[in-house]
Amino acid sequence: MGTSKHQRRAPARHAALRPLSKGTLAAAIYVAFQSMAFAQAAPQDPAQQQPAPAPTTQQRQATLDTVTVTALKREQDLQKVPISVQAVGEQELERHDVASFQDYAKLIPSVSFGTAGGGVFSGPGFLQVYMRGVASGGDGNHSGSQPSVGVYLDEQPITTITGALDVHMYDINRVEALPGPQGTLYGASSQAGTLRIITNKPDASAFAASAAAEVNVIENGGIGHVFEGMVNVPINDRTAVRIVGWNKHDAGYVDNVAGTRVFPTSGIVQNNDLLAKGNYNEANATGARVALKFDLNDAWSITPMIMGQKQTATGSTGWDPSVGEFKVNHAYPESSKDTWTQAALTIQGKIGNFDLTYAFGHLKRDVDSEADYSDYGFWYDTISGYGAYFYDDDFNLVNPSQYIQAKDAYTMTSHELRIASPAEDRLRFVGGVFWQEHKHDIEQRYRVDGLADSLSVQGWPDTIWLTEQDRNDKDEAVFGELTFDINDAWSVTAGGRWFRSTNGLQGYFGFADGYSSLESAQSNGVPPYGEAACRLQFGDNRANWPGYEGAPCSVFNKRVKESGSLGRFNVNWKLTDDALLYATYSEGYRPGGINRRGTLPPYLSDYLKNYEMGWKTSWLDKRLTFNGAVFRQDWDDFQYSYLGQNGLTEIRNAAKARIDGLEAELQWAVNYNFLLTGGFAYYDAKLTETYCGFTDLLGNPVTVCPAGTINPQTGEAVDGPQALSGARLPITARFKGNLTGRYTWDIGEYEAHVQGAVFHQGDRRTDLRDAESALLGTLDAYTTLDLSAGWRRGAWSMDIFIKNATNETTELSKFAECAVLTCGNQPYTVSTPPRTFGVRWSRDF
Repeated sequence: MGTSKHQRRAPARHAALRPLSKGTLAAAIYVAFQSMAFAQAAPQDPAQQQPAPAPTTQQRQATLDTVTVTALKREQDLQKVPISVQAVGEQELERHDVASFQDYAKLIPSVSFGTAGGGVFSGPGFLQVYMRGVASGGDGNHSGSQPSVGVYLDEQPITTITGALDVHMYDINRVEALPGPQGTLYGASSQAGTLRIITNKPDASAFAASAAAEVNVIENGGIGHVFEGMVNVPINDRTAVRIVGWNKHDAGYVDNVAGTRVFPTSGIVQNNDLLAKGNYNEANATGARVALKFDLNDAWSITPMIMGQKQTATGSTGWDPSVGEFKVNHAYPESSKDTWTQAALTIQGKIGNFDLTYAFGHLKRDVDSEADYSDYGFWYDTISGYGAYFYDDDFNLVNPSQYIQAKDAYTMTSHELRIASPAEDRLRFVGGVFWQEHKHDIEQRYRVDGLADSLSVQGWPDTIWLTEQDRNDKDEAVFGELTFDINDAWSVTAGGRWFRSTNGLQGYFGFADGYSSLESAQSNGVPPYGEAACRLQFGDNRANWPGYEGAPCSVFNKRVKESGSLGRFNVNWKLTDDALLYATYSEGYRPGGINRRGTLPPYLSDYLKNYEMGWKTSWLDKRLTFNGAVFRQDWDDFQYSYLGQNGLTEIRNAAKARIDGLEAELQWAVNYNFLLTGGFAYYDAKLTETYCGFTDLLGNPVTVCPAGTINPQTGEAVDGPQALSGARLPITARFKGNLTGRYTWDIGEYEAHVQGAVFHQGDRRTDLRDAESALLGTLDAYTTLDLSAGWRRGAWSMDIFIKNATNETTELSKFAECAVLTCGNQPYTVSTPPRTFGVRWSRDF
């Protein structure tokens, strides 16, 4: 989505250097030439001289900006890029008051998202991003599959296993969305698409600065604020530094209301009086970004950057309909402390006529969280009487409620070196090498207050279950694309990526021996885990157990390796200077890996094949652009995460799916004052094979399973398929669209504007599996309206806005605290915040 020159600049949230608009510049030139002509004319009586008239609004030319993107690893006009790219420019980010992922995701029809759920903290920073309907859902939590959508900050990937960083959107140049497989240029984590956040870079040509402050109020909620500032300082004519900072408070709107819960086996009454609080789900974030740019000469530049944020959050964004709208009844603390630092180095230069780029990134992210997990204890007690197995050292029954204390430490280091031939060559290429290592240190402690020592994991009091594991993912690749212009109208591109990946996981998971003894495991013919596995390896004498990062021992240590290749082929036809047609075949994949429950077999890679035809067109003397694409995607043996036995994530290859879709976007400068923008996506995403829920002994999904079929993994008979061929894939709506109208005009010395934006998303299935989806219920369709108005005078601007003006209670996602068939009787809903009023002030310096 581009930027219209007919629109005078919105209040500058992310102001960089401010060139004169074409209208202002034209007026200045007009006045200057009129003055010169007047001065050369015959002298007149000064009293009779009149000032030259300025151009009227009707004389100003309405047109759309040229949007430059780097989606294909080189700078190109968006309208000339022969793939589907949706760009949200800086002015559009400002107009919609975009500050977070959820703010810009609703502007990009191809993007959808879910929450981690599954018993982990549900709050800021835990979003899972999907594109073009490539989503299987499930209720897994930690150490799942690699993401299917890659998120980049400039040249560096910032995608961790649990979710991508939610970058604060201040002083951002644009967001590029590349829907569809981007495997050749972006690799494993871009199976279904890529999101790129492009920052404004230091500029040595002039000093610039801006500041902004916002106050917002949520209806029946709290008061939030945002403070932001940027300064760009030239050090000399070749060097500049750019410093950005922000402080943000997200107000709460979910109440933790006082209440009680009675556990049927023991009759124990639980209450949450100490934690009951209104506006429970608050969050605070403070961060900064510092970038330098050194132009060594006209050909070479070095840009180091460091960005970091500390975010603390309390409460859950999910609310419990059984308690009330935007209400929960939780008895254990829920919070997160998410601290991350992203260091980056980009070196760009020329070797002859060839462009050389080196990009280095190092991300360190530490998340400490705690979550209420009492639903697990309550529903297992209600359904199966599990409360009888929770007692203290005196064998008195205790409250079987659990709560989770988790520590996740991520480090990710990446290197990319690429070279590109001149863009004007008839035969041109871009190619390079890529290396990445991603480590995830996992600690999850499931606690029950007052639990007997014999039932607690050794060295971890009150801990019924402990996960202490280390995961390591490596990716090495060589990639390249070659383009040949057959003539002035036709071009072809062929690309490939040759990769090698490894996934390793080791450590401890499980109960104390009191819950899962070695004798019980052997009698049931299942591999032991937890302390039972330690006994099997090292004997009954606990003093001989070697330990593993504080856990009793390492239960398993597994690794898988794979290698392969991906391809892309593209043909594009330039009908005119304003119209382009293209056809693309592209591939994407996700590596396989080791299950967190180490006794299970590994899961296999899954692949996505994309067949696409699209168009890029400009009309009405470049006042209107209309772009779009139709496509079919085949998704083979896709990875599916769910909570299995003991509430532990299991990843299995499922069946096959197909997504047929249509995407389109429109920008229309109706006249100098009025701009209309919008986009929509339609997806028909469904299974093309039956999902049985288990695999054969080689890890291949079983797709024929009438009732009575034996599951070879367990030796037990199944009740039948869990989802039939033709079932809809979850999370993504069939239709998603948005439409924004913005009108600007002059009021004396002020520039004023009004804007309305409508966003619609259709109904969605919550889970791939029929029974689980029925329990959670469908995510209802919704339409929201955002309104804003403001004015500007010189460097000052003021905006007022109302988000979700109709106060729609949306259903963004649903989850249960544990496995859906157990805890799905008590689902949680994540919604857009209620109607929010805000005032924003900003100034350029």
